[in-house]
Amino acid sequence: MIIRVPDPADLPALRALERAAGEPFRALGMARIADDEPPPVELLAQYRRAGRALAAYDGARPDEAPCGYLLWDPVDGCCHVEQVSVHPGRARRGIGRALIDRAERDGARPALTLTTFADVPWNAPYYARLGFRRLADAALTPGLRAIRAHEAELGLDRWPRVCMRREAVPPA
Repeated sequence: MIIRVPDPADLPALRALERAAGEPFRALGMARIADDEPPPVELLAQYRRAGRALAAYDGARPDEAPCGYLLWDPVDGCCHVEQVSVHPGRARRGIGRALIDRAERDGARPALTLTTFADVPWNAPYYARLGFRRLADAALTPGLRAIRAHEAELGLDRWPRVCMRREAVPPA
């Protein structure tokens, strides 16, 4: 597997990947999440230019579409995972973990944070297996509180959400 900053030509494929990754939410009664519009190409391009977009490729062909991607933001001194998505046909093969681990290295911050659905198996329980811990409301930084408030405005609190944090592993 190859993880790198996506080429500009790959950005539309990230949108298609996001649509596919959203489909499993439909089976959980979360059609609104499944139908959510992926980030526009212009926003993906901003992340790419800032060096905060990563894409995973199988590496078999130079023209292949990405099978996963991750976007991150600096939030309160941490590397905040804004989005990580893996094509459902490539799930459970370590792609999400590899993207998160690479963001940790590239972000060079003391910790990674994210917000996610508490009860979706491939969300909070998955991140807990990767070493993330749930944060109590009192432990939320101002940036995480702002992110959660924005998510609430978007209606995401219809399903339980949590903030999580993983301490970065110091470079060897």
